[in-house]
Amino acid sequence: MAKPKYFHLSLSLLLFITIITSSPPSLASRLSNFPSSRWAPRFLGKFSTSSPPKQPQPPKRQQQQPQIRYETRYFAQRLDHFSFSDSPRFQQRYLINTEHWVGPQRLGPIFFYCGNEGDIEWFAENTGFVWEVAPQFGAMILFPEHRYYGESMPYGSKDEAYKNASTLSFLTAEQALADFAVLIAELKRNLRAEGCPVVLFGGSYGGMLAAWMRLKYPHIAIGALASSAPILQFEDIVPPETFYDIVSNSFRRESSSCFNTIKESWDTLVTEGKKQNGLRQLTKTFHLCRELNSTDDLANWLESAYSYLAMVNYPYAAEFVMPLPGHPIKEVCRKIDCCPDGTSTLERIFEGVSIFYNYTGQAKCFELEDESDVGTDGWNWQACTEMVMPMSSSRDASMFQTYDYNLSSFQEECWKDHNVKPRPTWITTEFGGHDIKATLKSFGSNIIFSNGLLDPWSGGSVLQNVSETIVALVAEEGAHHIDLRFSKKEDPEWLVEQRATEIKLIEGWLEKFYQERKSKFDM
Repeated sequence: MAKPKYFHLSLSLLLFITIITSSPPSLASRLSNFPSSRWAPRFLGKFSTSSPPKQPQPPKRQQQQPQIRYETRYFAQRLDHFSFSDSPRFQQRYLINTEHWVGPQRLGPIFFYCGNEGDIEWFAENTGFVWEVAPQFGAMILFPEHRYYGESMPYGSKDEAYKNASTLSFLTAEQALADFAVLIAELKRNLRAEGCPVVLFGGSYGGMLAAWMRLKYPHIAIGALASSAPILQFEDIVPPETFYDIVSNSFRRESSSCFNTIKESWDTLVTEGKKQNGLRQLTKTFHLCRELNSTDDLANWLESAYSYLAMVNYPYAAEFVMPLPGHPIKEVCRKIDCCPDGTSTLERIFEGVSIFYNYTGQAKCFELEDESDVGTDGWNWQACTEMVMPMSSSRDASMFQTYDYNLSSFQEECWKDHNVKPRPTWITTEFGGHDIKATLKSFGSNIIFSNGLLDPWSGGSVLQNVSETIVALVAEEGAHHIDLRFSKKEDPEWLVEQRATEIKLIEGWLEKFYQERKSKFDM
C-alpha cells in the first residue's frame, strides 16, 4: 500500500513526477513538478514555466486565442512588509496594459489579477476573461507576479531564495498580499490615479488571494472575482475526502465500469510489481523511459493524471495543461472501456491515461522522475507552513487507494524536507473560514465566488450566496476556473450567461463607487 498523501495544493492549484518524453520538448515537459506519494494534487500554476516551450498541436486544434499585449515592468518590493528593520528589496515583475484605460481624469478602473504560484506570463496568457472585458470598462490591466515565483526572486536568484528555511520564511500569502497592496498604491500615486477603483481577479490560489485581499484591504480594491478558490479547504471545515470524492464522481458519471477498472487497478499494480521481473513488465506496459523502481512511483503518476483531468474537464479541446480533447474524462473512459476482450486491467489503464499524457501521440516513453529538478519547490514550502489542507481518500466513494489524513506524519515530512513545522490553524486565524457565512455577511462585500462542480476544488469553496453583494455562481458542468479562460465559439450557453452575470455584477460595483464619489464631491 502506498504511503499516505498530504496536500501540497493550485488551485489552484496545486507536482514532483516529471513527464518529459523522449521526443522533442512538448507540453508534457511542463509537468516537472507532480506530487510524490506524500502530497495530493495542487493547483494548475505548477504547469507554468519561465519559458514555456513550443508545443505540438493536438488533432483538430481549436481557433487561436486572441493576441494579448503588455509591457513588462519591475517594482522594488520590500522583502518583509511587517518589520521596520532595514529589510532588503527584490524586483517584483508585473505586466501592464493601458491600451484601453480611459485614464485618471475619468477615474478609469484598474483590473488587477492576483498572481498565483508560477510564472505570471502563463497566467496572463490563460486568463482571457480579463483581457476581453477590460476594453468595455476602459480599464487598465495589471498582472503582478507572486514573490518567489517566475522572475520575482528575493536574494537575486532562485538558488539563494530557496536555500533554506530562513530565506524561504518570507514566502507567505500575507507578504504576497502586502506586495499587491503596495504595488497598487505606488502605481496609483505615480500615475496620479489615486481615485481610480481597483477590481481584483484570481483563479485557484490566485482566487483565494483575491477574496482574502478584498477582506484584508477593502480600501485598496472595491471588489473581487474569486474563481475556483477553495478558501474553506482547511482544518475540519470540509471533510478531508472531498477532493478525491469529486474526482472519482467525475469518472463514475461517465462510466461505472471505468470507475471500477481504475479502482481495481491499484491492487493489480501492487500485485504485478511483486512478481519476479514485475517492475520490468510494468516499465514495458506503461512505456517508461527507465526501469521502474517502485510501484508507488507509477501509482502517483496515474493519480496525478486523474486529478488534473478532473480539474480541466472542459467541454472543448484545450491546451491549458496538456493538449486535451473536449470532455477528456469521457475520452479516457472510452479508451478504458473499449479495449478488445482479453486486454489486461493495466493495459486498459495505460490506454486511458495516454489521453492525458500523450494525446498528440508525440511521446515515445515517459520519465517518472526528473533528476535535474533538485531545488526546493515554492509551493511545497507554502503547504508545509500555512497552506495546510487536509486530504484523504475514502474506501467506498473514491476510486483511489484508501488512506487517512495524518497530521503527525505530515509534520514529520515537512520537518525532514524543509526543517519547518506546519501551522495548520494559521490560515483560518489570519483570514477566517469557520462559520464563513456569518463572517462574510457581517464584514464582507463585493465578492463573486465562481465554481464548477466538476472541479474537485469546488468542494472547498463558497457555493451559496452569502448576501446581496457576496454571491456564489455555481455551474454543474463547470471545471477549474473555466469562466476566466478566453471565450470560444464552443462555449456552452451556461458559461456565456455566467460571464454576463459576472460583468453585470462588476458594473454594479463600479456604478456604486462612482455614485458615492459623486455624492461626496457634490456635498
